[in-house]
Amino acid sequence: MPLVFTLAFRNLFHDRLRFTATVIGIVFSIVLVTVQMGLYLGFGQMVTTMIDHASTDLWIMPKGTKCFEDPSLLDTRQRSRALAIPGTAEAIPVVIGFADWRTSGGSSTPVFVVGSDLRAGGLEPWNLVEGRIESLSTPNAVAVDRTYFERLGISGLGARAEIRQQSVRVAAVTSGIRSFTTTPYVFMDVDRARAHTGVPSSKATYFLVRVTPGADVQKVRRDLLASLTDVEVLTPAEFRERSRSFWLFGTGAGAALFAGALLGVIVGTVIVAQTLYSSTKDHLNEFATLRAIGSSRNYIYKVIICQALLSAVIGFGLAYLIGLLVVHMTASSALPIVITPGLTVGLFLLTVVMCVVSAIAAIMKVTRIDPAMVFTR
Repeated sequence: MPLVFTLAFRNLFHDRLRFTATVIGIVFSIVLVTVQMGLYLGFGQMVTTMIDHASTDLWIMPKGTKCFEDPSLLDTRQRSRALAIPGTAEAIPVVIGFADWRTSGGSSTPVFVVGSDLRAGGLEPWNLVEGRIESLSTPNAVAVDRTYFERLGISGLGARAEIRQQSVRVAAVTSGIRSFTTTPYVFMDVDRARAHTGVPSSKATYFLVRVTPGADVQKVRRDLLASLTDVEVLTPAEFRERSRSFWLFGTGAGAALFAGALLGVIVGTVIVAQTLYSSTKDHLNEFATLRAIGSSRNYIYKVIICQALLSAVIGFGLAYLIGLLVVHMTASSALPIVITPGLTVGLFLLTVVMCVVSAIAAIMKVTRIDPAMVFTR
């Protein structure tokens, strides 16, 4: 095996310009796939960020709700019925909706209002860097993320503005709560959320159900469905999957990302295949010599596969470093690229498969070698 590796290494580095082209092809392909799949993972995380941070066992929502941002409404009488179900400890109302944020200078920008019963801790802001959750219970208090200060025309804690011609004051500041739609989130108490979005006091968007300790969540869910009308009751995992499916596949965003990743794989495979084929063709006499002195075809195939694996390891190593740089550069952007350990392993395996598949063209050329050709040189 060491001899196979030595021969493969020398063949690969014999023409350094061609080897550089091979590595560039692999790096380009894997970086493109990394970016596309990293965007896919980052997008998938961002569309469920509210669901991930809601403290609940079950979500009660209007029938047909596709994602968290769907502003359909429930009657609050449903909440009373839900609380009457054995095993239901709390049913916390949540109100969401779009509104206009108007600064003292007269400029306005759309915002996404998220309101819940903050005393029950239903869906409250996280990653606070200034202020306290308790301060949101004071009149006109809201929480915003510092990422959107410039967009909202504010400078920080204590800043004032208007939503729906009603005064608001920034009483808490978060860090890193970004919206994939780029519309800033504004957190507040549920009653003020109704006032700022025009939702009647008898309505809510969701009820966050917490079951009593020891209760069977699935039984409580079945009882809720039997008691309530025109609603769906989902676990956080089910609601998370539904939201991802809607935004990634219902809107075509996921298909576009996968198409870009597939393009990267095709381009990289073609480049690597062409390079390995050319390298093999240039060394046909050497391979014929090996055949003439008794080397088996399997031995030669191992040399070619080893070349492909060396290309895969070197190319992936460089692509991974570039990928980490891209992750760092997009960490604070509206749509960060995410690279997980699972994605890293998957990309490495993809690189290996891509290079080995590319070696097939070279192997097919070798299978037609006549050992006698060495005596015609």
